[in-house]
Amino acid sequence: MLERFRLSNLSRHYRLRSTELAREKKQKQQCVTVLFLDDTTHTFRIEKRAKGVDLLEQVYQFLELSERDYFGLLFPSKPGDVVRWVDAQKPFKKQCNSVALDNDAVPLLEFRVKFYVSDPSRLQEEYTRYQFYLQIKRNILLGKLPCSLNTQCLLASYTVQSELGDFNPTDHKAGYLSNMQLLVDQTPDAERKISELHKLHRGQLPADAEYNYLEHAKRLELYGIDLHKAMDSNGKELQLGVSAIGLLVFQNGLRINTFSWSKMVKVSFKRKDFFIQLRREPSESYDTLLGFSMSSHKHAKALWKSCVEHHSFFRLKRPHRLSRFLNLSLGSKFYYSGRTELQAVQESKQRVKIHKAFVRSPSKRLISIGPGGTTMPPLVNGASGSDSNGSVSHNGKPPSALAATHTSILTITKTSRPHHDNKVTSKQLDTMPRKAWEQQSDEYDIQLDTGYIDQCGRRFESPVPAYSTGSHSPNGTQLGAAITTYINGCSAGPPESGSDLITIRLLADEHGRFGFNVKGGIDLGLPVQVSKVVPNTPADRCTPRVCEGDEVVLINGREVVGLKHEQVVSMIKECRNTRTGELLLTMRPCSIGPSLTEEEEPLYQYVPETDEIGSHSNLLDGDALFTQSLLLLSDGLASGALLAQYELMYRKNPDLAITEARKPENVAKNRYRDISPYDCTRVTLVNASSGDYINANYVNMEIPGGINRYIATQGPLASTTSDFWRMVQQESSHLVVMLTTVMEAGRQKCHQYWPVTGDELQLGEGLCIKCLTEKPDETGSFVFREFLLCDRRTGEQRHIQHMQYLAWPDHCVPSDPNLFLEFVERVRNARNRTLLQEIEESLKQVRLMDADADENGGIMGERKCAASNGVTPEDETPVSTSVHQCISAANPPVIVHCSAGIGRTGVLILMDTALALMEAREPVYPLDIVRTMRDQRACMVQNVSQYRFVCECICAAYMKMSRNSALLAQEEGEDEDDDGD
Repeated sequence: MLERFRLSNLSRHYRLRSTELAREKKQKQQCVTVLFLDDTTHTFRIEKRAKGVDLLEQVYQFLELSERDYFGLLFPSKPGDVVRWVDAQKPFKKQCNSVALDNDAVPLLEFRVKFYVSDPSRLQEEYTRYQFYLQIKRNILLGKLPCSLNTQCLLASYTVQSELGDFNPTDHKAGYLSNMQLLVDQTPDAERKISELHKLHRGQLPADAEYNYLEHAKRLELYGIDLHKAMDSNGKELQLGVSAIGLLVFQNGLRINTFSWSKMVKVSFKRKDFFIQLRREPSESYDTLLGFSMSSHKHAKALWKSCVEHHSFFRLKRPHRLSRFLNLSLGSKFYYSGRTELQAVQESKQRVKIHKAFVRSPSKRLISIGPGGTTMPPLVNGASGSDSNGSVSHNGKPPSALAATHTSILTITKTSRPHHDNKVTSKQLDTMPRKAWEQQSDEYDIQLDTGYIDQCGRRFESPVPAYSTGSHSPNGTQLGAAITTYINGCSAGPPESGSDLITIRLLADEHGRFGFNVKGGIDLGLPVQVSKVVPNTPADRCTPRVCEGDEVVLINGREVVGLKHEQVVSMIKECRNTRTGELLLTMRPCSIGPSLTEEEEPLYQYVPETDEIGSHSNLLDGDALFTQSLLLLSDGLASGALLAQYELMYRKNPDLAITEARKPENVAKNRYRDISPYDCTRVTLVNASSGDYINANYVNMEIPGGINRYIATQGPLASTTSDFWRMVQQESSHLVVMLTTVMEAGRQKCHQYWPVTGDELQLGEGLCIKCLTEKPDETGSFVFREFLLCDRRTGEQRHIQHMQYLAWPDHCVPSDPNLFLEFVERVRNARNRTLLQEIEESLKQVRLMDADADENGGIMGERKCAASNGVTPEDETPVSTSVHQCISAANPPVIVHCSAGIGRTGVLILMDTALALMEAREPVYPLDIVRTMRDQRACMVQNVSQYRFVCECICAAYMKMSRNSALLAQEEGEDEDDDGD
């Protein structure tokens, strides 16, 4: 007994087979293959009892996707079947059984975008935007997202820019797009159009091109809409679309109704019928319930679930959770379990941004030829081959290569992709890409043709060369008077500290100009920098281009440190008188980008899905040239040609002299040194004690039936306030339009030249101003004032209407175009009350006084006789005898000013002139209007963003006019029908 006890303590056994079987039973897994948007696949392993969230988490981690809430996994389906997404809260095996998948086969799921963001800027990560870009491109190629040929070509041009980079005539010969799948029906003509658009995207990185792709794609009518087939009560076939804004109803491809989420109270389904209950209006005493018939119960439930998910994601601050207790509902217990868009965006903004590199897959269409001439199967949309295990690594790249890419970001140059078959990687460090209308960074070595479209593309390049990407060719392209550029310290890598200087040789043009201005100096306490570069001058055409903000270090080998501003300018001017006439500039390129004062605008804003302007051409009667001009304006905005032509226009007319503004006694009267009036059109003050100069120009715009007269002037200084009011009196003006605030960003833009309400402002020479009323509008964007101008020397009194636009920053555009159009209409209405109308009202008052005098003994008759004999009674107001007032009495000018009197002032005058032409059904050509204004005052409409804005407002005003005419014609037709009855 004792022996047996001892042996039992000294021995043990272990069953190997049984434990292995238990482990295999415990770890039994299921394989799931996922097809990604770049057509790569990967196989995942999950537990048999795993839920959908487990698979989703593996997919997100595999992709390293941070913004996950917009995506989902889609089960494969046949045409007409119910579209099913992987439910995160249900067991995955049960979901596979419900879609009748073969249990022996490996399920193939598709990684797709489930919720389409309304604005791409809400996506913080570049990789997330890339996934959206792939999804939309796939939808267009498959015909799920229909769009016009123009829009397809525009979007395809951004695809080409993303994959091939800048257009290079050396590498991109005719037919270079034929091996890329860009359009549903790709023809040589379409490829040529895409190539022309591709030329205009110069300077955009892959992330920029994809961002602009999304910006245009979001305007498509079916963007982000989940369509479901249905029928109405009459048996007509419809399509119900679920989107971020609500439920849309389509019939024969046209939207016939929209039910926003705010208008709906409840959505429900019963059997195969789907119902929406609308919110009761205050005037209604009943509930509105709309029903649609679906093809089956499953289709009705799928539509209902889509509504629940979209409403929860886009409308709620946080998802609505059903109570786990006392839930007595007999219907579906489905609810949205993910995060809302608001939560996703807030979490993305708070998350630490990690700049990860990834590989972009090129678009392929044709069969490629492998090594040795062997034929290889095509890779659809850049799909990569599989590894030995049947799975593909992230984006078709092995983990080791991905790790290497993560540490070093590839720099893209034109010569690195001669065959267009390499994948490109992101090299942008900023998480938010630059829009098409912002300044472009020039990090490419390229030589352009001298054609017009190439000049347009070069015109939109960034003025800041990226010298850190490698050495530049010493043989720069010579255009016109541009001289070969020599860059010091060029090397294969980034320049060392202190060696980031470039040397540029310039020759003056035929007018003796180098084409740039400088600012700064020891007397101003600022470094000497380039302040402006004039287009089509040697400074603009040289390679690299002289850029605004570049710091001047040496001029002809002489240091400028310690020199005054005038000395620097004199050194530059003296170079023209030398034997060679050569200017040698050694500069330090600006590293922080262009100044905010030179904002660019988008090369493309939109391409109308339908010819909106043409579709309304039959609503307005008039000459066909009127409609054609609006069509050209719309097409020019869409193609970018209109903006390129604006960039080529001169800012100042070189044939018009500017001498009076530069006289020593007048220099202090200018707010800005580079904004001066032409001598031939400047306003000359008569009998003014301070002199006859004021920084103001007459701007006369011809319109049908007359001339709209303006005075464009700068915001008055404290020392020129008296001159400003003397000009108002002299020109018989009764309307002053102010387009700036007194202070902007801590800097004074205009002196407050008027008193507060109820007070008087005493000026010299017996002139005083009194503010009678001041009334802001309900939005707080405008302020309307009424002044009383009194001249004690002549006894003249005049009411002046003052209109101020508050919500318009300098060098920018108004945030709300509708408010701007409303303000312009108010200005037009105020101008209709001319000085002649005031005189007529005064004459009416005189007649009434004469009638009263006859009744009271003829006292007024005696006064009239005295006045006719040349005797003016003391209590009578004498008549003004100003010659300029007599000339302006029939058509007094509107005085318009901002800060400099060129940018915002030019936008308002252009818009006012365009509206006058549209009312008379005359052709509208904004570029000709700008040219006319610049021939009367320099630099009118200061930058391209302002020009683009006013052109878009012209199109919007025309569309509004068309809709109003259509409604009026419809009402007249209904009235005729009623009369016939």
